[in-house]
Amino acid sequence: MTAPSDQPVGFSPSGPPETVLEPPPPEARTALDEAMARPEAERLTAVGSVAARFPRWAEAWAALGNLATGVEAYAYYRVGYHRGLDALRASGWRGTGYVRWRHESNRGFLRALDGLRRTAGEIGESDEEARCQEFLHQLDPDWDAREA
Repeated sequence: MTAPSDQPVGFSPSGPPETVLEPPPPEARTALDEAMARPEAERLTAVGSVAARFPRWAEAWAALGNLATGVEAYAYYRVGYHRGLDALRASGWRGTGYVRWRHESNRGFLRALDGLRRTAGEIGESDEEARCQEFLHQLDPDWDAREA
């Protein structure tokens, strides 16, 4: 049996690192708001145009997922989740640390991940649903207390 080390254990006083995504260009938010204001019959196509114009913006993909159903919604959320991971990595995230809801610019990614969680459950992919639920709580321990 080895003896415990006499070396101090280092803890960060601020906890795990936190990543905040860069906000989208103002014209992206304006375009999405205008697309969402379209008549219901035109909304999915209009939001799809926004996603095509700003394909790296997870919020547009999450909005598409919110407008779709079934596996189509699942696919949109999955794209948003992966585009969000790309953006997180580009912002210095290395697979650990917080990505909190309280930062507006993180919400598109978190909405996509939560939508992926929900639709995974709807199509019977319970293991994916559980992984997404756990990931949401790792990214933001206050996830259940957020204002949706």
